[in-house]
Amino acid sequence: MDNIAGTKSSLTWAVHISVAVLVALWLFPTVGLFVSSFRTADQISTSGWWKSLFPSEQNLTIRTAGPDAQGPDGPLFVIEGNLFDGKDAEISVWGISSRAIADYVPGDTAELKKGGRVTVQANGDYRMENEEEFTGSRGIRIFVTAEQPPEFTTENYHNMLLDPKNVDGMAKAFFNTLTVTIPATIIPIVVAAFAAYALAWMDFPGRALLIACIVALLVVPLQLALIPLLKFHLGIGIGKGYLGTWFAHTGFGLPLAIYLLRNYMVGLPRDIIENARVDGATEFQIFTKIILPLSFPALASFAIFQFLWTWNDLLVAKVFLIDSSGKTTVMTAQIVELLGTRGGNWEILATAAFVSIAVPLGVFFAMQKYLVRGLLAGSVK
Repeated sequence: MDNIAGTKSSLTWAVHISVAVLVALWLFPTVGLFVSSFRTADQISTSGWWKSLFPSEQNLTIRTAGPDAQGPDGPLFVIEGNLFDGKDAEISVWGISSRAIADYVPGDTAELKKGGRVTVQANGDYRMENEEEFTGSRGIRIFVTAEQPPEFTTENYHNMLLDPKNVDGMAKAFFNTLTVTIPATIIPIVVAAFAAYALAWMDFPGRALLIACIVALLVVPLQLALIPLLKFHLGIGIGKGYLGTWFAHTGFGLPLAIYLLRNYMVGLPRDIIENARVDGATEFQIFTKIILPLSFPALASFAIFQFLWTWNDLLVAKVFLIDSSGKTTVMTAQIVELLGTRGGNWEILATAAFVSIAVPLGVFFAMQKYLVRGLLAGSVK
């Protein structure tokens, strides 16, 4: 009885649970990356992103003001200030040595090695005093364990996108990726649309063989063709640059594009095309004024796939965009370099990664209705 039209299957709950699990597996890392990109390095190192809205206890090393800030107070020389520059925080323990960071509690006084003493309060206020004048160029280090309120900052994005002095920034790589992705998405769509129309509605010798060859090309591994294609590009002078990368992405994307668009176009009503031919329309007019508007869902769905593939590509970029100066480095390659040079700076890595995925997310959500419509087209008559 479960298969009768109008009744729900008993496995509906299993489908719902599976979808919920898949959504959670995709959503949680993305949200974690987004939240971490707005946190400071200290907060990321002490607590997970799921605790970002709650106070966290951190071990901090803070310098007091230097000797140039001292002033007389009777027979004493005094330096006063706040370790947190007025920010809200509460110290639980503190110390003046990295080997003993919990020797004192707020309100205690510690004797300094070079003479004098320092007193630290729970809110970070400190007072250094000495019978003799403080010397040196810097203040002393205070090691504190403090509970700090949640803190979010846009400084990570400013450093990665807007700071021209940051050699590890993502701004140049962002525009390089756009330079690769946009043409590598448009070119195969244009070529595939013409080819798909010809294979779907034009009769010519060898059409069936061409369709079989296109289907066969779908199973050719990309890695298998990289070296021969690179040698060919080097031979004609377009090996290492944007032009060679565009052609490479076009060649790797064309088989699937032609296959998808041809299957969509062949399902369009034959009467429309035949009536247009009877009215004297040329093949080009039929293609541009009838087929293309009706095929927009399929074109949009492939555009999403191609855009995501080229935006997230690393292998083709490494092969065809070799540039030691960094002028053509794309975002995926830049992130790989950051993993080597800034592997411990999670705030930088999280920001760079989210900048990389923000554009594909926006494209997907903006065009997801066309994606579903294009994938389901032709499944029912």
